[in-house]
Parts: sequence; C-alpha cells; structure tokens
Amino acid sequence: MNKPERLMPRTEFGRAGKRGKPGANGPEEDLRIGTRLRHARLTLGARLRDVAEKAGCSESLISKLENDRIVPSLKVLHRLCEVLNLTLGELMSRPEPEAKKVWRKHERPVISLDPATSGKGIQLEQLVPSARGHLLQGSIHVIAPGGCTRGKIEHEGEEVGYVLSGELELTLGEEVYQLKAGDSFIYRSELPHGYHNRSETEARVLWVNTPPSF
Repeated sequence: MNKPERLMPRTEFGRAGKRGKPGANGPEEDLRIGTRLRHARLTLGARLRDVAEKAGCSESLISKLENDRIVPSLKVLHRLCEVLNLTLGELMSRPEPEAKKVWRKHERPVISLDPATSGKGIQLEQLVPSARGHLLQGSIHVIAPGGCTRGKIEHEGEEVGYVLSGELELTLGEEVYQLKAGDSFIYRSELPHGYHNRSETEARVLWVNTPPSF
C-alpha cells in the first residue's frame, strides 16, 4: 500500500482568471466529481475494494471522494481515472451541448487541483474541450510557487510542453531538469514524470498530450 496522500478540499470548476468568484454568466458551480466516480465504478461492476487496490489507495479515500468530501493529489486522480477508464477532463468538466471550434480566453474551463488558500495550487486552463474523439489534449498549467504533482505520474501516450513564463523543475524518470521561459520538452508518458515550481514566481506551461489523459 502506498503512503497515504495529502487530502485536499473539493475542487471547483471555474472560468480562467475568475476562480471562486461569480462570473459574467452567473455564479460558478461546484464540480461534483463524486457522482461521476461512483457511476464509472458501478458501470464497471467494481467494488470500492477493487478500485482502491488497483489505484493503490484506501477504500476510505474512495468513499470520501464519491461523497464529494475531498479531492486527492494529481497523482491519485490519474491513477483513479486510469482504473475507471476516464480522462481527467471527462471527470472534471461539464459536457458541452455542441462541439466548439473556438474558445475565447474568458471561456476556458479551469481545473483547480489545490486549495486557493494554500499558495501551492495548480490550475489547468483547458485549451481542448473534454470530449471523446479528440486525439490531443492541450492545457496551460498554471503552477503557483511551491506547486507540485506530489509524486510521479505514468500513463500511456506522449507529451510535449513549452514554458511560457516562470521556472519549473521537471522530473523524467531519474533525471531532473531545470526549465525556464522559452524551454520545451517532449517525452513518452510511460516514463514516470512530475514537476515542482521551486521558484518564488508563478509558472505557466503550455502542455499537449496524446491520447487525452487530462
């Protein structure tokens, strides 16, 4: 059994740059991922124990997630989505009534992965809507000072990124790279990977992966 993950409050779905505040289209809605997790688990005919064992976490954590009491780290979310045959985007985004080809800056969905008050948050500004059929998934990772993935992630696919601003420590397998604005990278997603913003300023990274895992 892996070391227990640090638990975090339930995440919210917001508009870019407007997390936690009413937007032009009305108050933001809480994103209830618990119902989607439970539905995916029941669709597979899996017990809490089955999901917990495959994801390497406790039944208690799965139960709390399904009741929208907590959200785990990015690493745990990846493992759960992999076990339940979901992408992170499918789990955390509202379905669009029709396929959109253009998303304005204020329309971009934002996935918030840490408490807004911690100062160590990660936001994913989605560039590609979460829908089945897309071959690519793109997002801007906005990483506050101290923000990190809390462990390495591994899954199927390939990823490419470009540091828009700030600095980022990228770990690929056993190698650690210090990246600055203008640097780019590419790697197979099966290689355990993670990142950490050890600087005192926010980092923004354009990240594209295939197949979609966010």
